[in-house]
Amino acid sequence: MLKLQVIVASTRDERKGHRVAAWFVEQARRHGQFDVEVVDLADVGLPMFDEPRHPRLRQYEHEHTRLWSAIVDRADAFVFVTPEYNHGAPPSLLNAMDFLVHEWAYKPVAYVSYGGASAGLRGVQMTKQVVAALRMVSVVEAVAIPFFAQHIDAATGAFDPGAVQEKAAVAMLDELLKWAEALKPMRG
Repeated sequence: MLKLQVIVASTRDERKGHRVAAWFVEQARRHGQFDVEVVDLADVGLPMFDEPRHPRLRQYEHEHTRLWSAIVDRADAFVFVTPEYNHGAPPSLLNAMDFLVHEWAYKPVAYVSYGGASAGLRGVQMTKQVVAALRMVSVVEAVAIPFFAQHIDAATGAFDPGAVQEKAAVAMLDELLKWAEALKPMRG
């Protein structure tokens, strides 16, 4: 089975991204075509990019970079669960991407974005520019959740955006699987 990493991009103390990610992980496991691993950037705890040499050299000086490299390297595909900050990508996500080059290459990525009226899509558009530079492939299908906070149960904290988003998740996972299988020989 191909390994899908669901990367939770927001790292703020009061974030809600982990709730959105928990919902999506349930969808991905129900899909049944991936070995799903959750990678929470808050837990990874990368500092601001601090390697003295360019990541393309893969000569990592710091243990946190070597650990991050091993995590990303074992994935076949990614889903970034991401909000937008000031019409852009979360700095935590951009920083995590900047640490590595080869480990990201020739792997597909899809997006579960959330926010207010824009559903986090402006941040996704910014992220796609970086993803392209890392030789990743962004799939077209996506899950974009506007006004996401209305889908959080006040009593339990559970997140459920409904059947439309469940269908979007299935379509996105189907497409992500196709790309992960197609790109696998390039990662050889």
